[in-house]
Amino acid sequence: MRGSEVSGMYDHILVPTDGSDASQTVIEHAAELAQVHDATLHGLFVINTASIADIPMDSGWEGVNQALKTEGERALSAVEDAAGDVPLETEMVDGSPAKEIVRYAADNDIDVVVMGTHGRSGVDRLLLGSVAERVVRSSSVPVLTIRTGDD
Repeated sequence: MRGSEVSGMYDHILVPTDGSDASQTVIEHAAELAQVHDATLHGLFVINTASIADIPMDSGWEGVNQALKTEGERALSAVEDAAGDVPLETEMVDGSPAKEIVRYAADNDIDVVVMGTHGRSGVDRLLLGSVAERVVRSSSVPVLTIRTGDD
């Protein structure tokens, strides 16, 4: 493909981030893809409410909630840094990560989701599940996975 044929293939690229060190590679890949395609990059951080539902209320819900929001702001700041001059939209939402990623993609005319996967298999995958796998199975748009772990 020539450059003019590539431009416009993707107009909106979603990069969900969990703020981990491994997600930086995925963010950089998504930002480069957005630059090549002259696309808008969308950064999404999902506060995983399912994982915090079991925290006892005496743990200080407000403190936990604020810590998660701070983590989300830091994660989205990394997307902003990588985006450079690429048009960028960011959002932080509460919910189940896979469901919220798929919902965001559908609601925002996303052309491709770029996300990391740890490459787990066997028992680890069965026990831990995979957000990326659930997104791949339920997304109506293409999902580009970037292997991020040594697992």
